[in-house]
Amino acid sequence: MAHQIVWCDIPVTDLDRAIRFYSAVLGAAVKKEKFPVGSIGLLPFGEGEIGGCLVQSDENRPSSNGPRIYLNVQGRLDEAVGAVKPNGGKVVQPKHPIGSYGFRAIIEDSEGNRIALHSS
Repeated sequence: MAHQIVWCDIPVTDLDRAIRFYSAVLGAAVKKEKFPVGSIGLLPFGEGEIGGCLVQSDENRPSSNGPRIYLNVQGRLDEAVGAVKPNGGKVVQPKHPIGSYGFRAIIEDSEGNRIALHSS
């Protein structure tokens, strides 16, 4: 079965700040890539995995409402949650079990987006 989600754009208001935030929380470098129409922050992903990026644009604005993206922080949920506040975010719901699907924490990123951090 094909993945239902194939990519995500996370809207940001300050790309460099968001790159620092997500690099700290994910524990891996978010790479800034430049294109003729602007720059993005490419989230870390491997071959065959679903990817995404941070995008600064006038069309899309950060929001705590709307779809919730779950980011994989496999095996390092406590460390990821610990990196939220020092990097300009807010913990909305601390780590909690979600049944047989593992654990999650709900955070607000440095830009105002509500994101879930997930680990099994």
